[in-house]
Amino acid sequence: MTVTTTQPLTLKEFLKLPETKPGSEYINGQIIQKPMPKGRHSRLQGKLCTAINQEVEDKKIAYAFPELRCTFGGRSIIPDIAVFKWDNIAFTVDGDVPDNFESSPDWTIEILSPEQKPNKVIGNILHCLKYGTRLGWFLDADDSSILVFEPGKQPVLFQGKDVLPVLPEIELILTPNQVFGWLNMSGR
Repeated sequence: MTVTTTQPLTLKEFLKLPETKPGSEYINGQIIQKPMPKGRHSRLQGKLCTAINQEVEDKKIAYAFPELRCTFGGRSIIPDIAVFKWDNIAFTVDGDVPDNFESSPDWTIEILSPEQKPNKVIGNILHCLKYGTRLGWFLDADDSSILVFEPGKQPVLFQGKDVLPVLPEIELILTPNQVFGWLNMSGR
């Protein structure tokens, strides 16, 4: 859903607005509200964050944040999952997580919702890559595929038992079958 205003807002003005539920992004001068996550989206987001964080948090390698506002390169976006290397998190002087993230994530993961336009979501991944993101995943639960983006390379479609690329610092082996297998909670 696009929210229109009588006069275009600047990024600075956008960031002063109250947060919306679900969150709104600032892209190319427009305010675009993300769709409300539904069951499959929420399940994949939760399981991916858990799988990544179980591998990296205690070792202080990285952290996967769900629905984290990231503001950089003239946009303010909310990736479904933003993975930041530990060294790239600007902790407060007390060692707490900061409220504001003003850089691109090291790894961005987007899960396509039925109401979303694929090119808008892919556009956010490409924006992240332009500003330093090293890996992007685009999940499409309808066809159980994951389109992987890396800087300077053609996107690659992963399906079935293909082993998905992750950041080199992260020791995590996942396939699309495993990821989309999380959607089945019946035990069959």
